[in-house]
Amino acid sequence: MNEANHLIFVSIAAYRDPQLVPTMEDCIAKARHPERLRFGICWQHDPKEDTFPFRNDDCFRILAVDWRESKGACWARSEVLKLWRGEEWFLQVDSHCRFAWDWDTKLLDEMGQTESDKPILSTYASPFTPGGDEVLADGPLQMAFQGFTEDGIPHMKPLAIADWQNLTRPRRARFLSAGFLFAQGTFVEEIGYDPELYFLGEETAMTLRAFTSGYDLFHPQETIVWHDYGRPAAPKHWGDHTEATEDKAGCLWHELDSRSREKVRRLIAGQAVESFGLGSTRSLEEYEAYAGLSFKLRKAQDYTVRGEEPPNPEAAPDWAGQIFPWMVRITFDRAALPAAALDDPEFWYVGVKDESRAEIYRQDIPQSQLATLPSGESKIVLVCEFESGTIPAAWTVWPVSRSLGWLNRIEGTLGDEDYTIVLEEDTE
Repeated sequence: MNEANHLIFVSIAAYRDPQLVPTMEDCIAKARHPERLRFGICWQHDPKEDTFPFRNDDCFRILAVDWRESKGACWARSEVLKLWRGEEWFLQVDSHCRFAWDWDTKLLDEMGQTESDKPILSTYASPFTPGGDEVLADGPLQMAFQGFTEDGIPHMKPLAIADWQNLTRPRRARFLSAGFLFAQGTFVEEIGYDPELYFLGEETAMTLRAFTSGYDLFHPQETIVWHDYGRPAAPKHWGDHTEATEDKAGCLWHELDSRSREKVRRLIAGQAVESFGLGSTRSLEEYEAYAGLSFKLRKAQDYTVRGEEPPNPEAAPDWAGQIFPWMVRITFDRAALPAAALDDPEFWYVGVKDESRAEIYRQDIPQSQLATLPSGESKIVLVCEFESGTIPAAWTVWPVSRSLGWLNRIEGTLGDEDYTIVLEEDTE
């Protein structure tokens, strides 16, 4: 693809975020051709307190919204698309990101390497922490399947792309990320953004709508965008829009979320929705075969769970019958934990692996749940329940501190007594 004279529309929905300006400054400073950037910003802020250094003109199209009137991230992203003026390329990122040098030309180069007529580059951006010494680690991530919610909606996890240094093209993907997505500008017209969605299911709905509309999904072969995943003190829409703040905020988050989940459930069931439905180029069943998922059965093939590159190889008709529910007990000495793991936790990463050391389960245990662990016991026991077609063999617990970041991990193997298949109760 010829990169000459390409304009890139950069879509950012920012909710009471002090990182918005540093994100925009970094985006401009790191671009090889900053003159080709056109920003669309939904700036959800407090009009009495906040100021914005960028002028509202053709390069910086700013939609200023009182945060009390916000209806969530998807609504804000939908509003940003109204600011698009036919730019050839579309980039959507979050308002707390950093960028690789020459990120704009790198994205265009990778788009050409896909050899697709309708490619999308998207992934979970690699993590960074804002501050004086911002370390931007190498190593691109993929979006891997993690499990199904009680609603039957897939949720994803970041997973390192193995041997990424030897990649010669972008890697095919199963899912799209709302926090980093690069596509042709026609994506704005053909796919758009559903303002009725809230949070959970946003990326699943966008993935299905794009895939069934003929778009091909890819992960970048190198790290191009970094994302601040910490932000424990940052205001969140769901924290601001509750019954306790109903007199100040214009809507309740749980009502928006409930309607959103219902729409996503209908979408993954292949049912008609009033707006922003599936495309007609590919079917929902074609996506399930490509990704190795069954929405109806709420199961995923082992090839999918291991994060192997799609499309999935053809599976046996009864593949879902070989996926079993497991219960795993991870037991370790409390003394083996780093001190900050319990004194200052943000979360603990807990992973279960099979005999090949491929991750078959991941859970991030938040601080609120860690606080319920018995304090007087010398042993800590964590119980994990998940589905897999392979036998659990090993585990990793990797604490993350609010102040120190990732701490030392502890690992172990599972004995026969540490796991079991959960049999269905006899209802007769």
